[in-house]
Amino acid sequence: MPSHYPVDASRTDLAREFKANPFGPHRPELQRVVTRLRWCEVPGRHVLVTRVPHREWVLGRLSGRRGVDVELLEDQVFTSRAEAEWAVFKLRWQAVTGKTLDID
Repeated sequence: MPSHYPVDASRTDLAREFKANPFGPHRPELQRVVTRLRWCEVPGRHVLVTRVPHREWVLGRLSGRRGVDVELLEDQVFTSRAEAEWAVFKLRWQAVTGKTLDID
């Protein structure tokens, strides 16, 4: 199960690799981290919501409760999918590892 794979917060090399190529393909070690971050069961998990197809994405937060709408974070709007994916990756990294990624 992906949620059991530990993410080593010191492996910022993997985060840099993701930032350079957010859409993959990823080598197996990075793919395990990406899968773990995508499947984390953290309350308030961050997601991307497409506002304008192929042009605009907004950061959202899941409530963790079925039937409750995604909370849109209107101050977090992106016109680049790569930048949006990087923003979500950093937030999920912090949620899973407890460490902030300061590699921008």
